[in-house]
Amino acid sequence: MAECVIEADGIELCTESFGDPSDPPILLIMGTGASMLWWEEGFCRMLAGSGRFVIRYDHRDTGRSVTYEPGRPGYTASDLVGDAARVLDAYEIPAAHVVGVSAGGAFAQLLALDHADRVLSLVLISTSPAVPGDRELPPPTEEFTRFVSSAHGDWSDAESVIDYVAAYARMLSGSRRPFDEAAARSLVRRDVGRAHDFAAAPNHDVLPEGELSQAPLSSIAVPTLVIHGAADPMFPLAHGEALAEQIPDGTLLVLRDAGHGVGRADWATIVPAILEHTAADHAV
Repeated sequence: MAECVIEADGIELCTESFGDPSDPPILLIMGTGASMLWWEEGFCRMLAGSGRFVIRYDHRDTGRSVTYEPGRPGYTASDLVGDAARVLDAYEIPAAHVVGVSAGGAFAQLLALDHADRVLSLVLISTSPAVPGDRELPPPTEEFTRFVSSAHGDWSDAESVIDYVAAYARMLSGSRRPFDEAAARSLVRRDVGRAHDFAAAPNHDVLPEGELSQAPLSSIAVPTLVIHGAADPMFPLAHGEALAEQIPDGTLLVLRDAGHGVGRADWATIVPAILEHTAADHAV
């Protein structure tokens, strides 16, 4: 199916679906500052080809969704959580299996806490508890901290942005595997070229929280699969371990050499795990 721009509560969100609408639905939520292109088409088609109806979408200020003035977002993090429910409404889906990566995993947790009836199960990839817990968690690696404090892009210059985002993707991939520079730059170039205004993407870095849930993760009542790379420089493995411990029906799948995100090298592991987790005999 081609891209479809939905309108809900006065905002426009660009979405795309794959597969048969009669199959079990999977909603993919990407991290902040990232459009739906980071859920690569090949990954979506692998899920859809095995009997899932897959939906990806652009967050506000990414891709072809509603865009605000750079530095002045007219919404909150809570609104981004609500957008997931808005996408389900547009597709007339009462509840879906929700898969979130990075900050998208936090949004997925908050969706399950505040809109429990919309979530059949959770898959949380490369993310951290969205609400505070008792366990002290390690900070990002020194290499990651050094990069984010020193590397910058000129958001008015497409080539500068491509250089910066590709370098950031290299950092996130960790240090245990070769990095496909050409593939990363191709993806970023398509992302920049497709966006209404790529300079608005950093708006996600300055969002007010809004009305976010304060309920404990122990109140999440759906089966939850936590997938975490052992070489994640942003959220070291202890973050994934904490999630699996705090959510009552949580299990942990560790990707031994993976960094942060959904790398192509891990599709052969991640896709079957999601399919098993969202199978009819496993879902609530």
